[in-house]
Amino acid sequence: MLTRIVDRPAFRLVGHAARVPLIHRGVNPYIEQHVAALPAEEHLRLKTLGDAEPGGLLAVCDDLDADYDEGSELTYLHGVAVSPSTPVPGDLDVIEVPAGHWVVIRAVGPSPQALRKIWATAATEWFPFNPWRLRPGPEIVAMPEPTDDHSTTTRELWLPVEPA
Repeated sequence: MLTRIVDRPAFRLVGHAARVPLIHRGVNPYIEQHVAALPAEEHLRLKTLGDAEPGGLLAVCDDLDADYDEGSELTYLHGVAVSPSTPVPGDLDVIEVPAGHWVVIRAVGPSPQALRKIWATAATEWFPFNPWRLRPGPEIVAMPEPTDDHSTTTRELWLPVEPA
């Protein structure tokens, strides 16, 4: 498991947001439908706008229920990270992210299994043995190195943390 702690200044997450229910198993059809409804040129526009870490297109979950209860609502944003000074088109949703620490967990493997494994590894292998705990903030999945067929992917899970 490749992990690192990153100290980030404030940044913004911009893109297209929707309120969706939290679904623990399988692909969330509400998120899938939200992303599929975006035209291909919108993905390109977002990629062009992104100018901050985490890089690439981002899958962002914010306003999560503290207990992660199945069926509770969250804000899902499909977008990119931008610096505070980047002009943002008025048709995009914005999540302001304050400065803070992040644990970044990287995985490479078949999709979507690699992403599922990151979550399980964070909960069972990383948090119990490191002096960090989750803090409020969005949970971000970055897709920095997409492949054409998506059979093998690189994903980075960015979780907001603070010293335990």
